[in-house]
Amino acid sequence: MSEFVLILLTTTLISLIAFVGVLTLALRDDLLDKILLLLVSLSAGALMGGAFIHLLPEALEKSGTPDVLMFVLVGFVLFFIVEKFLFWRHCHKDKCDIHTFTYMNLIGDAVHNFIDGLIIAVSFVVSVPLGLTTTIAIAAHEIPQEIGDFGVLIYGGIKKRRALALNFIVALTVVIGGVVGYFASSRIEEVAIFLLPFAAGGFIYIAATDLIPEIRSVVEVKKSLMTLGIFIIGILLMWSVKLVFGG
Repeated sequence: MSEFVLILLTTTLISLIAFVGVLTLALRDDLLDKILLLLVSLSAGALMGGAFIHLLPEALEKSGTPDVLMFVLVGFVLFFIVEKFLFWRHCHKDKCDIHTFTYMNLIGDAVHNFIDGLIIAVSFVVSVPLGLTTTIAIAAHEIPQEIGDFGVLIYGGIKKRRALALNFIVALTVVIGGVVGYFASSRIEEVAIFLLPFAAGGFIYIAATDLIPEIRSVVEVKKSLMTLGIFIIGILLMWSVKLVFGG
């Protein structure tokens, strides 16, 4: 299977995750909160594992210089800027005060999804195993994000069917990012050297500033141990993929 087909397939699957938001209509609030907490924990571990076990080692190997770590910082800072100026915030609950402007949330998600598509494309161009692990890390984060985003749109006054349609349309920008990333990276090899550590910085930012604080806020011992265990499982998942596929 060609790299381009893999990129189209994986980015399309990522975009379909947008429909998971409909779960918010079928589950009780207390059950949804429990599931989201576990998904957030798994997502945080997968993102940290993807950054430190896959993306950073690959970027350092390809660049051959520690200067690549500067791109990690650039990615971290740019994700912060996107969040700050687009009022975009990953919210994992049904209501979130920061999502005052629902359409601004959609714009922020579109930018984020496009960047995800670029990262997936470049990762597959570098190697199929790296592309697969990057896709897994992004998918792990997209599930709780899409559930939260769907809840935000509903809370903002958008009808359920329209909210689901808008969420999916915005999610399709990951496919556009994948196509653009494929053709750009196939012509400019240096793109991979920049985007891999950029993605690592973004992964670290999302996990450290958004997801881990939610896990840390849990005070009950049993729930704390459970979320910590799921977080570690997320890291081990990335490590096991590296062992199985290499790269």
